[in-house]
Amino acid sequence: MAGAASTYAMTSSQVPSNNSLPAGLNKKTGAILSYALGWLTGIIFLFAAKNDPDVKFHAAQSIIFFAAVSVLNVVLSIVGSLLGALGIIFSLAGLVLGVFALVVCIMAMVGANNSGGVRTELPLVGKFVAPFADQLADSVK
Repeated sequence: MAGAASTYAMTSSQVPSNNSLPAGLNKKTGAILSYALGWLTGIIFLFAAKNDPDVKFHAAQSIIFFAAVSVLNVVLSIVGSLLGALGIIFSLAGLVLGVFALVVCIMAMVGANNSGGVRTELPLVGKFVAPFADQLADSVK
């Protein structure tokens, strides 16, 4: 009867947790570290975990979310510098955006930890980011 259990297909959320990444990290650690340094660690884990669809998904979410935050910060800085004294409003908006990104990052790391590394959408912005993360993760083979 043991052979019958192995005939069932595994979904990405059922992959054993001992499935290690090239660096010897497990799925949970790879998913958490995908968010550690924003899009930089996202890029690293997108390619390092190309055989683990869940870690690739976390890495792709990290890339997309933090790249969007970076672009918005650059835009806010440019517009703020063009407006002179009114630029303080855009500087404050950039600060708020940075705090928001930090909160989302911490929540994402906690979520990846609680889920054991399986796919979980980013808190607050996941429904916007997840479809793009799926496309990015699927494009890396």
